Amino acid sequence: MTFSATTVLVLALIAAVIVAIGLWAYSTANRLDRLHVRSDQSWQALDAALARRAVVARSVAMAIAGPSDDPALADQARMTLADQAVQLSQLAARAERAGRADRETAENQLSGALSTIDITRLRPQMVAELADAEARVLIARRFHNDAVRDTLALRTRRPVRILHLGGTAPLPTYFEITERATPAASTGLSVDTIRTTARIVLFDEHDRTLLMRGNDPKTPDVSFWFTVGGGVEPGETLRTAAVRELYEETGHQADPESLRGPIWRRVAVFPFDGELIRSEELFFALRVRGYEPQATNLTAIERRSITGHQWCTTEDIVRLDGSGETVYPYNLDELLPEAAAAASGIAHPEVRSIR
Repeated sequence: MTFSATTVLVLALIAAVIVAIGLWAYSTANRLDRLHVRSDQSWQALDAALARRAVVARSVAMAIAGPSDDPALADQARMTLADQAVQLSQLAARAERAGRADRETAENQLSGALSTIDITRLRPQMVAELADAEARVLIARRFHNDAVRDTLALRTRRPVRILHLGGTAPLPTYFEITERATPAASTGLSVDTIRTTARIVLFDEHDRTLLMRGNDPKTPDVSFWFTVGGGVEPGETLRTAAVRELYEETGHQADPESLRGPIWRRVAVFPFDGELIRSEELFFALRVRGYEPQATNLTAIERRSITGHQWCTTEDIVRLDGSGETVYPYNLDELLPEAAAAASGIAHPEVRSIR
């Protein structure tokens, strides 16, 4: 039995199409599996952050229910605080016990109760702990919803649904809870500017870290060192802001998806150019081939305040700190192994607070 050239060509084309569809289906199924894993991991991180917030909420309840040294506090006010403490404790317990279907409602009720707390009656350490717990929930929720969005975007495509590439895995769902309009992190300090900052711990192939040298224009004789990064502009994601700042400050263009993290969160209140600034900094890790940084688009204030750069080993960082030129974040030499492991893809750390 023989086939004509046309028949052979048609069969070859059909085989090529089948192979192409098979390869696409295989790669898509693998990508979908990774997205599902990412969604599951982000939910676990969010669940842990919510559980920690519930524990802190109970500590707050105990604090406001305890005896007060304020003689001006009337008996009625003491009773109100006691009732508030009982409600807060009950809502925290309910949030911990709630199943996934009822979790949003329970957590929203707890958020509402926390928003009514007068933080001026709490010790500064308790305020800071509450602020950190709420910030962790905020970050974890945003990353979970990002993971859910990416998973649903691929899972709901028609070819994916027709070929059942998602298998029997349930569709992930968003988690929406109320965010504070006035977070507990505003500890009473009168600040001029509040901003979110995206930073990159940048490594070269020799495990050196790129640090920028700068100073406050108001105190040009006092220098300090810091990682690449800057403020997130309206409409930007953390990753987009981080790679934009990397390009503007050093000339290196990076893919936002190549960033690992965020791995750390740092809240700092500091004076700069005559203003008091509160900055919430989120740190990513990235490994690149070493290059000579060349700024491409510094602002006027950055041109006045950024005075140099250096690829640093841990020994260099210790030496700089010892010379009186502070390196931010604090104890960066001790933190670098964690960031290097994340940048190399060896570890997948959850975001944690640093100084």
